[in-house]
Amino acid sequence: MENTGGTVPYLNRDLSWLDFNGRVLEEGLRSDLPPLDRFRFLSIVSSNLDEFFMVRVAAVKRFINSGGSGLRPQAVSSAGGDPSGLSPEKQLALISEKVRSILGRQYRCLKEEVFPALAQGGLVLVRPESYSISQMDYLESFFMAEIYPILTPLRIEQEGGELPVESLSIHAVFLLSKEGEDEGDRISIIQIPKALDRIIRLPPEEGAAAPWSLLEDVALTWGPYLFPGFRVKESMLFKINRDADFSVDEQRDEDFIEAMEEVIAGREHSRAVRMVYSAGSGVLRDELARRLGLGEEDLYEAEGPLDLRTLADLAGIRGFDQLRLKPRKIYRSPAFTDEESLWDRISRGDVMLELPYESFDPVIRFFQDAASDPGVIAIKTALYRTSGDSPVVKALEQAALNGKHVTAVVELKARFDEERNIIWANRLERAGVIVVYGIARLKIHGKISLVIRREDEGLKQYIHLSTGNYNDKTARLYGDFSLFTARKDMALDASVFFNMVTGYSAIQSMRRLVIAPTVLKRRLIELIDREARRSSQAYPGRIMAKMNALADTDMIDALYRASRAGVQVLLNIRGICMLKPGVPGLSENIRVVSILGRFLEHGRIFYFNNGGAEEFYLSSADWMPRNLERRVELMFPALQEDIRERLRDVLEACFRDNRQSWELDSEGRWTRMQPGTAPESFSMQDYLLSKAAEAAGSAWTVKQEFVVRRSPANG
Repeated sequence: MENTGGTVPYLNRDLSWLDFNGRVLEEGLRSDLPPLDRFRFLSIVSSNLDEFFMVRVAAVKRFINSGGSGLRPQAVSSAGGDPSGLSPEKQLALISEKVRSILGRQYRCLKEEVFPALAQGGLVLVRPESYSISQMDYLESFFMAEIYPILTPLRIEQEGGELPVESLSIHAVFLLSKEGEDEGDRISIIQIPKALDRIIRLPPEEGAAAPWSLLEDVALTWGPYLFPGFRVKESMLFKINRDADFSVDEQRDEDFIEAMEEVIAGREHSRAVRMVYSAGSGVLRDELARRLGLGEEDLYEAEGPLDLRTLADLAGIRGFDQLRLKPRKIYRSPAFTDEESLWDRISRGDVMLELPYESFDPVIRFFQDAASDPGVIAIKTALYRTSGDSPVVKALEQAALNGKHVTAVVELKARFDEERNIIWANRLERAGVIVVYGIARLKIHGKISLVIRREDEGLKQYIHLSTGNYNDKTARLYGDFSLFTARKDMALDASVFFNMVTGYSAIQSMRRLVIAPTVLKRRLIELIDREARRSSQAYPGRIMAKMNALADTDMIDALYRASRAGVQVLLNIRGICMLKPGVPGLSENIRVVSILGRFLEHGRIFYFNNGGAEEFYLSSADWMPRNLERRVELMFPALQEDIRERLRDVLEACFRDNRQSWELDSEGRWTRMQPGTAPESFSMQDYLLSKAAEAAGSAWTVKQEFVVRRSPANG
């Protein structure tokens, strides 16, 4: 830890993450956005909070309950405590305070602005207190015909017993009394079926073009039909978050999929860490909290629909385009044409894709062409997350069926995507793909693929590297960078990488690729310290970095050293930042900004001036202990001058942005940048979109879907 005269030089990781979620909330509070886009941001807030409680809050609670022995390593510093100096109890108190503030503003915005704006545009949410007589008649008939047969009421014994409540599912709970008897009240719970749509369309009425109601509202209103002979005294809706922060048994090599399935199932019965509930019954609230082992600080009342996370589809509802931003255009990369084979183009020079401004199509084409090209004999890839109906997975299946040697390193430990990954890993195996399920005690998070092709000169290797996942869906929304290359030194490194992660191999040095957890952290610190050594008053050093999170104290300390040496440090960090910028004598040369907008900033770029011999790197890794010490990650250089110029342009745009940018001060406060009038007003995302349009030209525009070629050009 750096000496700062008694001041702790680090912000708290979890509170910083909540501040990020507060910035996401601010996007939903923007009155200049259409209501469906505002709703999308508000639903992201709910999704983020669910995961936060299931992972981060669960870890802190386990630490407290275990007397200090149950906290995961990344939650403590090398000194054994939180780097920010907060006790676990104080941390939980501050978390509760921040979350309640976020939820209060979120639901006020929904109630007072977003839902009225949707109603004004013809999309009217009708809650039970506002049902008209005709709507009551319709919904009662709908309940009896479509919902009643599916519901399963479960009685809750008066004493003891585990509550049959799944994590993340919405439940209705009823307090019942037997008519004509005085044997005490009973409790029954029903799970709102996930198989049914939460949005129920109602027949149009005068002044309401498209009224809709919620499945759980209907189930709660007509739920008493499930309990003949009993009177419903009180009822309410609720949802809980359970601890999801536990790991698979790494020793079970032979039945690793079965072990992972046990982890998934275990999440449904782990310790509850939070309950979100609707108003309606203090008795039921307190009884559920008692049985779940939750205290007052773990209970959060929602003043509106529960679980906006699973209502996110509302943002894409058809027929209400006037309530959302116009669909953006996706531009094909001008580097690739139908007239030239993909292999010939990559052989001529490196190509970078800038997502989501350019189409993901060349990545899909890379796999599809490899699958059908007679010259391709082998494909190797590392997959972390992909879409449910992935064209990449389909191409790998087809390649194996076509007799090619296909190897897929599948990371089953990608949290909350494990079940999906198991499904398509089994599909790949059935098609004949060699599937490797990661490495014990490490997650393989690096994104790399290798195609080996027989050509006239012999075997040639084509490599794809990326800062993001092989996911065609998120490629429309996430800002990421892809690099295609046929450089021989990169190809040799790629082969070494796959040999290390699939077989037995001593750690080998690489010429171009930098790998975690063995080398990457040390190499980054060396680059930062080199910048500090070469910096002078006449020629100050410069570091620019774009990433999702900065939470590794060793990396932060290195940046502090650079700042004290006069290096100008510019950091664009989307989410967590534990570094304190602008502290005299420590970090006065460091500036930290965070950009949020229509697209999720996901790409990682690292720049070092290096005395004028500039170096640019792209990476799958954020500067966090988990990425640098407990994951297999990759950093790779941008060596071609046109790509380096594009990356410089992106980085400089990050620090010009004054429309979607927030700046961090030394006290940990984020302040939204205030744009001036044109031409001073500048948005990085709008700028990059215009650059993609300019480079592609209107002839290359792709409206909404990717243009995927099904057969390769001959090369």
